[in-house]
Order: sequence, then structure tokens, then C-alpha cells
Amino acid sequence: MRYLLRTAVVLSASALVLAGCAASDGGEAGESGGDAGTLTGSGSGDSCVIDTAIPVGAALSLTGGAASYGESQQKGLELAVEELNAEEGVSYALTIEDDGTDPRQAISVFEGFAGNGTSIVIGPTLSNTAFQAQPVAQEAGLPVLAISNTAAGITAQGDFVFRDSLTEGQVIPQTIEAATEKLGLEKVVVMYSNDDAFTESGYDVMVSSLEDQGVEILDTLTFSVSDTDFRSLLTAAKELKPDAIVVSALIEAAIPLVTQARELGIDQPIIGGNGFNNPQLMADGGDAAEGVIVGAAWNSASDSPENTDFMAAFEEKYGSAPDQFAAQAYTGLKVIDHAVRINCSGERTDVQDGLTQVKDLATPLGSLTINADRDAEHPAVVQIVKDGAFAVMN
Repeated sequence: MRYLLRTAVVLSASALVLAGCAASDGGEAGESGGDAGTLTGSGSGDSCVIDTAIPVGAALSLTGGAASYGESQQKGLELAVEELNAEEGVSYALTIEDDGTDPRQAISVFEGFAGNGTSIVIGPTLSNTAFQAQPVAQEAGLPVLAISNTAAGITAQGDFVFRDSLTEGQVIPQTIEAATEKLGLEKVVVMYSNDDAFTESGYDVMVSSLEDQGVEILDTLTFSVSDTDFRSLLTAAKELKPDAIVVSALIEAAIPLVTQARELGIDQPIIGGNGFNNPQLMADGGDAAEGVIVGAAWNSASDSPENTDFMAAFEEKYGSAPDQFAAQAYTGLKVIDHAVRINCSGERTDVQDGLTQVKDLATPLGSLTINADRDAEHPAVVQIVKDGAFAVMN
């Protein structure tokens, strides 16, 4: 099943016609297709004016195992496009399609965006899916902005691939260091799903970070990304009497793993990777989630103007607080707007060039820079679940 959302406030008839012309005319790699200059305006920065809405595609996991992440991302993007289209000069035609948490479906979605004049693609939601779909965009010269892909090697797939999400290699070392200092860790058990690129990447960083801190790994226990019963593994971990259990898993595994650990009487701290960054951990895990430590690229407690404005707008629109995935998605579209305005153009190569020039941009994630490897650099935060919510761990 494919889900298509076309944001009503941005899709005028003229925008649809222009997008259709771009798709049918084809174009060289690195170009948006269609008539030359249709996505190019005048001025730059705040003074940039482009008459045509910039077509932006997004491939998100709205069904399948990562649907909870994709739904948050969809909300973040919808809020951002609503705000951007209320400003002067540049507007955006946002098309969101479901990647189904399936690499084959994501490839099909990317092929559609590559051929229809889309200026840039956001997503897909999971790293495992991104590795399969991104080569389609790279070959077509279509810029990609990853908003939640934290595995190593994402941007190494080509010079048209960027991300605003911090890598596991940027977040996990800070998390392990802070947890080691706070808890006095000497020995741990590591658990991870060994059939997913994201969780495997997180595991690799966890191991190197633990070694850097001089923490002994008593055992490494593996499971499948689809597993939900961890009792036998947890029993084996408990018998080793570790100071903590360190886990790289998606939220669908994180919730039952944490819950079952507490049911088995395991009261040692649990340290999770980025997959734990979801309010579902507390909503479904309840008291079992208390004390779980998670590294994050964003925390709602940030009092920057950009974050407080984002938080207020999100709660007003949706009646609930955002999570990290919504914040990264919202920031992603704002980063794209900044890149478009640098060259005052939605042509693919101009957007690509603009993304390379993003530096010290104020966002809800903090001051964000795209580095020479096309990865984002901004502050990370170490969180602990306290009273049913993520709090900054001091």
C-alpha cells in the first residue's frame, strides 16, 4: 500500500502542471527537469523570491515496523511546510509517500521522485531502507536529506546525500561516557538486533565506546529485529550480574525488552541507543521505563527560541508534545529552505550546493552545521527517563 499526502495549502494547479512537465521532460542528472529556470528566482536569503512552489518529496514509514517514527516525522514536516508557506518569497509543494518500512517500496518511491521533477527527497525513515533507496537518488542527481538515519555510511553513498540527524557515532560515545561516570560502570552485557543496519551500527559504536571507557563486556546477546520475547536472553544476562545492560534496538523491541527485564527482577540500569527515543517507551513501558538512559539529538527541555516556538506550535496544532523524530523532520524542511534561499533556486544542483553551505543555522536541534562529509553537527544530549518523561541526565 502506498500513502500519498499532498499538502493542500501548497499545491496550486500551476504547481501541479509545472511538476508534471518536469517529470515528462526528463532532464540531465543533477537537474530538476522541465523548462530551464522555472525553479530559479531572484535575490537571496530573506529577499529570495521564486514564483514556482519548490517540489519536495518525503519517503516515510507510515506503515510497517517503523510507523511510530514515520507518523511523528509526518507531523513535523506538515507543521514546517505550513509555517514556511506563510512566509514571503518561497513556497513548497510537499508530497509524502509511505516507504512501508520496506526497502523495495522505498526504492519505488525514490524512483518516482527521481523522475517527476522533485527538487529534493527527505527520508526514508530507517537506515536499513536508506541504504537501498539512496543510490537511486544519487544516480539521478537528486539531493537527499536524511532526517533519522544514524547508521555509519549513510552520506558516504554519494555527494547528493546529506543528513540533519546525528550519527550513532556522535551520540553514543557521549551517552556511554556520561553513564559510566554517573553509574560507575565496570562490566556490562550488550544486546542488539543483528539483522538491521541501524541497530548493528549502534552496536559497533557501543562496543568501541565501552572499550574507550575501560568497561568490560561480559557477553554479547543477539536477537532479530522482529523478536518480542527476550526472557531467555535477559535471564542469561541477569546471571552474569552486570552493572548495566546496553541495548541497540528499535522501539518495537525496546518496549518488551525493558518490560520483561523488570518482570524478571533485573533492576540494573538499561542504556539504549537512538531507537529508544520515542514517547512510546514510557507510554507502553510504564514504570519499567523509569531510569532508562538514552542519548539523543534533541530534548524538549531546550529553552532556545527556536525550540520553544516549535514546541508551542506543535502542541497547538496536534494537541500533544513532539518527539525527537518530529523535531528532526521539522528542522529538515527548515534546513532545506535555508539551502534553497542561498542560491534562490530549487534546481537540484543548486539545492545540493546550498546544503553544503549550511553553517551555524539556529534550529530546534541547536546550532546546526553541515560538515564536509555532509553530516550534521549540533549538540547532543544524554537523557534519563524520570517520572514518565525524558529528562536531561545531570
